Amino acid sequence: MIFYPDIYLNNVKEITIELLKKNNIKGLLLDVDNTLIDFDLKILEGAKKWCEALKSKGIKICILSNTNKIEKVKKVANELELQYINFAKKPFKKGFKKAMVLLELDAKNIATVGDQIMTDVLGGNRMGMFTILTKPLR
Repeated sequence: MIFYPDIYLNNVKEITIELLKKNNIKGLLLDVDNTLIDFDLKILEGAKKWCEALKSKGIKICILSNTNKIEKVKKVANELELQYINFAKKPFKKGFKKAMVLLELDAKNIATVGDQIMTDVLGGNRMGMFTILTKPLR
């Protein structure tokens, strides 16, 4: 079961406040590549509005990315007005633990979101987080 997400969605915008409340989720860890941006580095249309809506409801959001290209992550984080951790080395626990400190939340109240089973889902499940697998943007 460690390789299975709790839920599978088309993209991050399908994550609603109702879904989060139902699962006692107070924070999100978002992957960047193919989850928030495509290969052309375009941010998913409507992602900013979606982030703002969740943040207005008290949901804490942080980018957790494996990329070592800090400028790419920083650009997305600035555009969406989010905190970020790059070079997280998912599925290892260190990056997830850093994000928990940043969000000031326990693992059971965090959902990790991304398009990769071997990094996002495996890492989140190892931490005891709620896991959401999304279809790759491209």
